Amino acid sequence: MRLFRAGRKFMSMKTNNKVVQGWDERTVKLIGPGANEKLKNSHVVVFGIGGVGGFAVEALCRAGVSKLTIVDGDIITATNLNRQIIATVNSLGRSKVEVMKERILSINPEAVVYLHHCFVLPGAAMGQFDFAEFDYVIDAVDTVTLKIELAVSAAAASTPIISSMGTGNKLDPSRLEVADIYQTSVCPLAKVMRKELRKRGIKELEVVYSQEEPRKPLDATSDEARTPGSISFVPSAAGLLLAATVVRRLMTLHE
Repeated sequence: MRLFRAGRKFMSMKTNNKVVQGWDERTVKLIGPGANEKLKNSHVVVFGIGGVGGFAVEALCRAGVSKLTIVDGDIITATNLNRQIIATVNSLGRSKVEVMKERILSINPEAVVYLHHCFVLPGAAMGQFDFAEFDYVIDAVDTVTLKIELAVSAAAASTPIISSMGTGNKLDPSRLEVADIYQTSVCPLAKVMRKELRKRGIKELEVVYSQEEPRKPLDATSDEARTPGSISFVPSAAGLLLAATVVRRLMTLHE
């Protein structure tokens, strides 16, 4: 784990040796100084910094969440360019969490960012995370077994969690919504998750999911057919919904 910290005062931002005052002024106008302070002091962990998770982190940072743990073992590739906020031709081949960290600090240099450049596997590897330290968990990973493990670990620590269901092979972001996993329909991933969570005694899990029927990839006869198609505006919308839900919950947490 590596810790990156910059600056001391939260209300000002240092850039090129200049101090930019009031960067969060518009946020305070909307939510008030008390809620803004809660966001400043909140610690959110995001697992998966891809098309969904990257936009979630961006929105959390710009909303004023100033302590973030980001977890992803992948690097940026050409196939990420169509939908991931950190993917540019200049970032190809670089660690996703490293690039995301730089982006966070370019928005709020006073943020505290913990990086885990690793692929987290269910089981013993989860022991490196103390879920009780987090105020909220965002699951934006692709692997079903890891999604289940994150839900179980968060529940054991009584830490709130929200999980993203499938956004691949979808074209309509307006069909995304926030619901409990047991109230979902249509989404194939949510169906699997419901079954597995019942087995483990998990009675609730807030998720972002789509009611849109998944489309079949146009290369359905190729060896790559199992890789879902994706586009810029569906994963990003899911990530923003994740962040919006977490921010609203954090503002009322512990009242």
